[in-house]
Amino acid sequence: MPKKVDHDERRREISEALWRIASTRGLDGVSLRDVAAEADISLGRLQHYFRSKDEMLVFALRQINQLAERRIREGVEKAAAGLGQEPPPRFVLRACVAGMLPLDEHSRIGQLVAAAYFARAVHDERLRAEAQEGIPALRVFFAGLLRRAAERGELPADRDPDDEAMILISLVDGLTAYTLLHVHTPEEALRLLDRHLDRLFGAPVGR
Repeated sequence: MPKKVDHDERRREISEALWRIASTRGLDGVSLRDVAAEADISLGRLQHYFRSKDEMLVFALRQINQLAERRIREGVEKAAAGLGQEPPPRFVLRACVAGMLPLDEHSRIGQLVAAAYFARAVHDERLRAEAQEGIPALRVFFAGLLRRAAERGELPADRDPDDEAMILISLVDGLTAYTLLHVHTPEEALRLLDRHLDRLFGAPVGR
């Protein structure tokens, strides 16, 4: 009896092969044949799952975003479990943002892959749409946490949650880029993040 093939798993394996390439040499000039070789399958088998390079790139980008979201969510849940009570908004916000930074080898590889995608997305309309998709939802989520903090009297009244959420997202992008470039260390990135949160909230809370 022939072995049943898990097509979703095979697509994920192909995506991981693409990530390995992207994390070491970017995506410029990478072909379907390159990815097939990295995944140790034939070009014909790869094209059974992805008819074009763009189709493969979009799928792989969605996969890495889902994995990043899961890793951040699990990190927040683990950190919150140690409190023994519902965590305050600042705690959740800090845990989420820290989870977005390349602080270890696993997250560093993920961010290197994301950087390769973003560089290509500047000139690729379909990839650009995929890259843009999650930003509004993230802004809404961060703004919601900041509004809760304001309601609890933990955030100064003159802070605009929507603007501050976007500033925080932009700060994370900058810290990520400079950490990947070794302009500063992961520890320095966290220190700068905490300094920003201290200024945003007006005083250190829960640290």
